[in-house]
Amino acid sequence: MAILNIVKEGDPVLRKKCRPVDTVTPRILRLLDDMRETLIDAEGVGLAAPQVGVMRRIAIVEKDGEYIELINPEIIASEGEQEEIEGCLSVPGIWGVTHRPAKVTVKATGRDGEEFTVSGEGIQARAFCHEIDHLSGKLFTDDAVRILSPEEVKELVG
Repeated sequence: MAILNIVKEGDPVLRKKCRPVDTVTPRILRLLDDMRETLIDAEGVGLAAPQVGVMRRIAIVEKDGEYIELINPEIIASEGEQEEIEGCLSVPGIWGVTHRPAKVTVKATGRDGEEFTVSGEGIQARAFCHEIDHLSGKLFTDDAVRILSPEEVKELVG
């Protein structure tokens, strides 16, 4: 496994739409392993393949201490709403208030090639939405209700 370079805002790869994964190959499995290691190293909540320069519909989201690997994920249900602070490993130092569903259910394929569904509330719902947005070339700053000032960020992170 390897820690991959996280692409930063301004790199055109973050604005492109990712291709679906047709078959879970050894290369895809290695990418999932490397993405997990990269996410753990970066101390993030989620990571999408384009954030490491790979244009495939793959993301990983941490949920309750486990890492949920999502191949070709799509949100199939959502309910409620939340307006919370959000950041991104590809947009370091910038935080914004986003409007997201309070709960989402995602359908995806796992590393075993089997389809599954997973639901998340609160921060996990935001993370699922955030990472799936990356797969369509969208950043959280595109639809943020408000970007926090440097003073607000300093107060937030101590």
